Amino acid sequence: VKEFARTMIVGKVPFKLIILDEADNLTADAQQALRRMMELFTPTSRFILIANYPSKIIEPIQSRTAVFRFTPLKKEDVISRLKYIAKNEGIEYDEKALEAIFDISEGDMRKAINILQAAAAGGEVTVEQVYKVVGLAHPREIREMIKLALNGDFLKARDKLRKLMIDYGLSGLDVIKQVHSEIFKSDMDLSEEAKVLIADYAGEIQFRLVEGGDDEIQLNAFLAWLTLLGKKMSIQAQATR
Repeated sequence: VKEFARTMIVGKVPFKLIILDEADNLTADAQQALRRMMELFTPTSRFILIANYPSKIIEPIQSRTAVFRFTPLKKEDVISRLKYIAKNEGIEYDEKALEAIFDISEGDMRKAINILQAAAAGGEVTVEQVYKVVGLAHPREIREMIKLALNGDFLKARDKLRKLMIDYGLSGLDVIKQVHSEIFKSDMDLSEEAKVLIADYAGEIQFRLVEGGDDEIQLNAFLAWLTLLGKKMSIQAQATR
């Protein structure tokens, strides 16, 4: 970066543009060095820093820049663009697969296009293919596992968990993040209290996994807790009748 910044400007261009993607991944020392370069080469260069987490950019750099925040793109805009790309590239796709891509990308167009490209390498883009290439379980299967546990069938829920981890190559963190996401879906038919309790305990399991807990043991403990919660909810429902 320094070598490029110090080179002379060619032609009548007023300054050079230096674009640093994923700038938030730079260490604090690297950012301090960047700050000095920005001050030194301001007459000939302009710096554009792209970051996912602006809070990770040190204050001296933030104070020397204008911050532009970009919100996630709307669903219709992302899907429209994916259809345009698929049409021009001759890619066959399922409409629901494009919706799945949007859900996974969360409005990030670059991520959505990368997923489409990866899924298209295997032929027609289907929902199953999309979740396979991103290394996530199909949401339907996650919901089935949760419902099995809540209905008191711990052993079947555990078997489902093992199958998901083997078939999709999921880590414990992958599973618990998807569980946390799925409990808030409308078709889960959970009370507000149940969602709060499950979200709270999912956070506890996630912390244990980050701290080095065994994936299978911690997730089995989570399913056992869901089974007990389901039985408690069933008893309460019968008592109110």
